[in-house]
Amino acid sequence: MPSKKAAVLVVDDDVHILRLMQRILELEGYRVLLASNGEAALDTFVKETPDLVLLDIMMPGMDGYTVCQRIREFSQVPIIMVTAKGNDQEKVRGLDAGADDYVTKPFSSKELAARVRAVLRRTALWEERPEPAFHFNDLAIDFARHRVTLGGQEVNLTATEYRLLSYLARNAGRVVTPDQILERVWGEEYLGESHLLQVNIARLRQKLKDDAKNPKYILTRPGIGYALMKQT
Repeated sequence: MPSKKAAVLVVDDDVHILRLMQRILELEGYRVLLASNGEAALDTFVKETPDLVLLDIMMPGMDGYTVCQRIREFSQVPIIMVTAKGNDQEKVRGLDAGADDYVTKPFSSKELAARVRAVLRRTALWEERPEPAFHFNDLAIDFARHRVTLGGQEVNLTATEYRLLSYLARNAGRVVTPDQILERVWGEEYLGESHLLQVNIARLRQKLKDDAKNPKYILTRPGIGYALMKQT
């Protein structure tokens, strides 16, 4: 159980699922905030500043994608999208909207708790080693300030995107495998979830204006892994 009561905002228009998630998370020791629609979720988020958001996608009015995008306009708090079982399109669209992870319905209490623990753990334990800033062409990473710039302009990255780019930068010039990245950035329980990595790499490339076919920063070695270029 968490030593400190982290606050989790749970958003779902189905009252039975809402109460189920509340019970699961309270048994794990979290402080649970509830919202049954998108508008209420945003109001609660602003007032309570939770440590994590569990966000259902399919809601009447403002759906989960919109709520996620609105939160990302001003906060990098981790977001886990709750998606329909087997709907990969929902998962990808949720990650594209800025979500850090997803859990599929129906879920077990152990799975939900594990996903929440994993996201909060990697958010809390990602410590930056004191080292010089990374520079390559127009890309700069200030590890001390968690700041990424491209051509002098700040790049707005989610916490997951920043961890991914930082890991690649610390291994610049060396190809790292998908499982090496997944274990370091997401955690060992995410080994094998290559689509999660692929979506985040694509999103990172888009923000860095990096063409996968003619890359300036992130190289793909098919069947092997990824590498961030460095000065030679």
